[in-house]
Amino acid sequence: MMQHLFDFLLSIGAPTGTPLLDMPVAQITPLAGFVMIRALALGGLAFLIGLVLGRPIINQLRARRIGKQIRIEGPQSHLVKMGTPTMGGIIFLITVVICIGLFMDLPHFKSLLLPLGIIVSCGLLGAVDDRLSIVGGKKREGMTARFKMLWLILIAAAAAWVLHYPLGLTSIYIPFSGLRRIDIGMWYIPVAIIAIVGMANAVNLSDGLDTQAAGMAAMSFVAYGIIAYLQRQEPVVYLCFATVGALLAFLWYNAHPAQVFMGDTGSLALGALLAVCAFMTGQWLVLPVVGIMFVAISASSMLQVIYFKLTGGRRLFKMAPLHHHFELIGWSETQIAMRFWLISMLGGMLGVALALA
Repeated sequence: MMQHLFDFLLSIGAPTGTPLLDMPVAQITPLAGFVMIRALALGGLAFLIGLVLGRPIINQLRARRIGKQIRIEGPQSHLVKMGTPTMGGIIFLITVVICIGLFMDLPHFKSLLLPLGIIVSCGLLGAVDDRLSIVGGKKREGMTARFKMLWLILIAAAAAWVLHYPLGLTSIYIPFSGLRRIDIGMWYIPVAIIAIVGMANAVNLSDGLDTQAAGMAAMSFVAYGIIAYLQRQEPVVYLCFATVGALLAFLWYNAHPAQVFMGDTGSLALGALLAVCAFMTGQWLVLPVVGIMFVAISASSMLQVIYFKLTGGRRLFKMAPLHHHFELIGWSETQIAMRFWLISMLGGMLGVALALA
């Protein structure tokens, strides 16, 4: 049966040629319908694979006592989640790797090796951190922030080098600009590093409520899937929609009350992967719009720290990150997640509009 699925997905259409990155998005003729059909089919397949893998992975995590450790200084309502299996990001990461590795023509779509490398490297980094901070053994806080940041920077630097040299990407698209594309040369590498590290940390900070991070990320990947479709970025279209399908499968088990959390295993890889997709399309200037809630949540933590230091101990928010502030003013966990989803959906729509401008 797997061979039939493999043959089916590879048989839908033929490669459409190289991406037309030098053309304005509005002037690009969309890919033939079979590409979107193939991408949506891959997303549906990813959902089914993730759904099948999810239960045994959760059972294994529970059997190995890989449970979430809840900070006592956080909202007291979260204490009931103590011990819920974490590292659940394995569900959607493995699913994406299976879909891209088995059902895509990697010799033809060599650029997909970069996001696969991001998934594996950031997933492993997050898994080590999760494993060091689980409930069940010695209670530890995971790896130090500096050590984790160092590894994230190294991974991002490797990704930026691949984007700039083997893939030959050096430019930025400017919405509402007649120039449309500006070559920034060697500045591309440090900008890419900052964006990849920043988005990885932003998604990590956003993973605080059931369904929140995965739902917002799914909408962001849909937005970049549409942008990639309009740009003839065929491999990125497939990657984005496969990721969406895998995230929907994870949400099946992460729905409130969550049976599993993605942990750093999923959040670091998810954020870095989203940033890489933004750079592969050249539309990374709209990334803060497409990922608007990730940016807002990350900014709330930074503002809280700065305000605390400047005012000698006063707080700008009742608690940071932002979702905890809303919890403490009386919003339910489901209300917060759903409202953040809605804003993320609007951000994705606006991001696509800006890419077309």
